[in-house]
Amino acid sequence: MQGPQAGQGQGRGGGPAYPTVDRRRRADVRLATGCALGFCALTFLVDWDAETLTLPRALLWLTLSAGVLTVLLPPRVAAGPGLLAVSGPVRRRQVHTDALVAVRQYAGASAHLVLSDAHGHRLELDPRVLSGDPLLWHELDTGARRSLERGTLREGAEVLERLRHEIDDPIAQAVLKASGLT
Repeated sequence: MQGPQAGQGQGRGGGPAYPTVDRRRRADVRLATGCALGFCALTFLVDWDAETLTLPRALLWLTLSAGVLTVLLPPRVAAGPGLLAVSGPVRRRQVHTDALVAVRQYAGASAHLVLSDAHGHRLELDPRVLSGDPLLWHELDTGARRSLERGTLREGAEVLERLRHEIDDPIAQAVLKASGLT
């Protein structure tokens, strides 16, 4: 199953549907792959050293390593004008950011945002993806502001405002510092 990629499909204006993709994902995929390969190598090495490595055990270690990779593999996050999509290993979810009806944030060990739109679509997203990629945040923020203007966003405006301060303030400070204004 293919996920959203830059330039794939056509957006509303005739341009790419998802011009913005998570720029940190490549590094996260490398880390997940390294962890899975490390797990595989260690299990093979321990089994080989104990002289118990057989074909069925080798297949077991390979299968478990593939499971580790699947669990650690980060979802692909992409955004375009009025759209935000999250693609995992099994399914792809998409919401229209310019027709949001609810935004909820859940804290804890697996902090995540839940976005729902007027078309009945829903997706979950790690807010750190947005704080790590200002372009994705900008696409979501622009669409959410349109939702507020249109009156569709009935729940979660305060969540977006809190995120806006958490994400935009450090970015603005970094720009001011880089330009020598502070």
